[in-house]
Amino acid sequence: MEKGKSTKKKAVTTCCEDCVYYDYDEYTDDFSCQMSLDEDELERFMRRTVSGCPYYKFYDEYKSVRHQN
Repeated sequence: MEKGKSTKKKAVTTCCEDCVYYDYDEYTDDFSCQMSLDEDELERFMRRTVSGCPYYKFYDEYKSVRHQN
């Protein structure tokens, strides 16, 4: 291992409102996660026994605009 390198992992934090999979559901008239989590993943996430959602992906609505310029 290199000097000065830490073996600690950074804590992953997520904000569902910024995620690609957080979307409006017309049927329930509410915003919700559209990622299909299995029962175990959902339980760990709801109990907050994990540091963050493993499927979190930041939604950047201006990404395509930056590519055009």
